[in-house]
Amino acid sequence: MFSEELKEKLYECGAIATLVIDDLENAVPVAKALLDGGIWVMELTLRTPVAMNAMLEIKKQLPEMTIGMGTVLTTEQVKQVSEAGADFAVSPGLNPNVVKAAIKYGLPFAPGIVTPSDIELAVELGCKFLKYFPAEPSGGLKYLKSMAAPYNHLGLKYLPLGGLNQNNFGQYIEDPLILAVGGSWIAKREFIKNKEWEKIKENARQAAELVKKIRG
Repeated sequence: MFSEELKEKLYECGAIATLVIDDLENAVPVAKALLDGGIWVMELTLRTPVAMNAMLEIKKQLPEMTIGMGTVLTTEQVKQVSEAGADFAVSPGLNPNVVKAAIKYGLPFAPGIVTPSDIELAVELGCKFLKYFPAEPSGGLKYLKSMAAPYNHLGLKYLPLGGLNQNNFGQYIEDPLILAVGGSWIAKREFIKNKEWEKIKENARQAAELVKKIRG
């Protein structure tokens, strides 16, 4: 479902900023802060009424930002984000109807998994890039490596999210299972609300530098 070009973008970025935007006026400034810090992929969650318009504004003014929509829970949301031009979408869990809708609309989609049964259902539905959520509360990288071992020959890649921060995400980036990591620490909701663009830029810079140091 993910093209090689899109996977390469995610791999090279390494750290995907997960955002909750409450005010539309903050959409472009936070995206600019991320870009200035070296992060060019974001997951914009569908948790607020302005999320869709925020994506449209960012795409219009900062087309170099790759935008994935998160917390996609229904087939109608799949239709909406696809028609609005999202680059990809993710969900916290695995709903077969949502995955099938993503296939129907040609939307690159990574469902959430946390058990071997989740992985097997995702593979049956045609998914090879999976969101591992919640990563740290579920056992972290150690658990993922153990769970993923029987499926390594399938070439699956993972996007861990949940409990990651500047101090622990590097271990994930080092592992070949990981295409990229997602994290809200880069641009926390309160940082965005308070318009702390320099803090977000600095967090993005630190994350980007660590990814570059590890992956080259």
